Amino acid sequence: MTSSVDGLVSGLQTSSMISQLMSIEAQPQDALKNKVNTAQTAVTSYQSVNSKVASLKSAGDTLSQLSTWRAIKATSSSSTVSVSTSTNINAATGSLTFDVTSLASKQYTTMAVDTTPVDTNGDGKNDSTTALSVPDTITVTTGSYDENGVFTGSADAKSIDISADKSAGGIAKAINAANCGVTAYVLTTGPNAGVLQMTSAKTGAANGFQIGGLDGSGLSGDSPATTSAKDAQLKVNGGGGNTYTVSSSSNTFSNLMAGVTLTVSKQEDAVTVDVANDTSSIADQFQAMVDAANAALQEIGKQTAYDPSTKTGQPLTGDFSVREMSQKILSSISMGLSYDDPASTTDNPLPKIKFGSLSQIGIQLDSTGQLTFDRAKFNDAYASNPTSIQQAGIAFGDQVESMGDSMATSLTSIITGRNNEISGLNDQISDWDVRLAAKREALQKQYADLEVSLGKLKDQSSWLSGQLAGLH
Repeated sequence: MTSSVDGLVSGLQTSSMISQLMSIEAQPQDALKNKVNTAQTAVTSYQSVNSKVASLKSAGDTLSQLSTWRAIKATSSSSTVSVSTSTNINAATGSLTFDVTSLASKQYTTMAVDTTPVDTNGDGKNDSTTALSVPDTITVTTGSYDENGVFTGSADAKSIDISADKSAGGIAKAINAANCGVTAYVLTTGPNAGVLQMTSAKTGAANGFQIGGLDGSGLSGDSPATTSAKDAQLKVNGGGGNTYTVSSSSNTFSNLMAGVTLTVSKQEDAVTVDVANDTSSIADQFQAMVDAANAALQEIGKQTAYDPSTKTGQPLTGDFSVREMSQKILSSISMGLSYDDPASTTDNPLPKIKFGSLSQIGIQLDSTGQLTFDRAKFNDAYASNPTSIQQAGIAFGDQVESMGDSMATSLTSIITGRNNEISGLNDQISDWDVRLAAKREALQKQYADLEVSLGKLKDQSSWLSGQLAGLH
């Protein structure tokens, strides 16, 4: 590559002249860069509008879901009975009264044991506790207890080798290592006494167990004592003096009412749980949709604004398709609601239900062109005719979702096209980089050659001047 040195012979500012010439040569590339900047600014604006439209579409989708309209809320008359609800299209409403007659519990099997320290390896140091008089193998059988405390095994007995260490601690360690659904540990109750406690891993009558091989091996020949595992139980008032019992292996009941989960923590009588439609939650979804529509309107207005006093616009001022989106959103409110009758069996076409003004459910336009939502008016309308309002709300949500989807598709297409345009312009800019580099090198060589030629002419001039001076 030819380097550029300011004219030593000519005295010209060669570097400055080349830079100025290159500025002229680079004007087409600069124009391309300006186009890229303009296009990138527009893409950012389209993306900003698109994000708001996507939120509007999502809000419409949520409103159209049957699960939104099946939202329920539950209250309990007791602080010891907690109630939670879930979104469930089969959720039921109503009232339930019951007594908590039993809490779920694990099985506890205990035995008093001798924990006197002993030296088992003859090194003069106590390294274990007194061994129990037990066989080399004990068994664990898992199963269930009935209401009378009678145990029925549900699996074959599992043998556990305890020959290596028959102390209470060794037996507990072997049971834990067997992974048989039972945990064990030794509680210290005195200087040389303790309790070997074995506990089922889970609560519930179906998670009981029996230990074989420990009978008569405790202090004073005691055998293990067992507190049976129990289910939590509710005695439910079925009306007319009838009652029925519901059991759960844990203190949580999820099968009493669809969509409702109860958790009990204390035995208690006459607990009442009321379950009703969560109108407030439905109203929240209407408010969310109105907020999303207003956010989209504001963003569209911002990106397409024009200031006549300064005669300046925003990146999308001239895009009619984006400006038209505001009209579509506003028209969806001002034109009222009409939709296909979902209950009709007639085809081609389905009969229409003309619901009319959305102000009936609290949605309308204010004087500034923004949407408003009157929660109290919606609650009154829903309480008066829940079936009709649900049907209209779902239909309206579907229409908003469809409108948002159409807008998002259009915006995504525009963004893709602009990004492709930017990619093409950047390719042209890269081509110009190569072209300008070659032009700069050519100019540097041209001016360098000029300096050489001027240098030669200067040398010839000096020689001729010397020759002419010698003739006198």
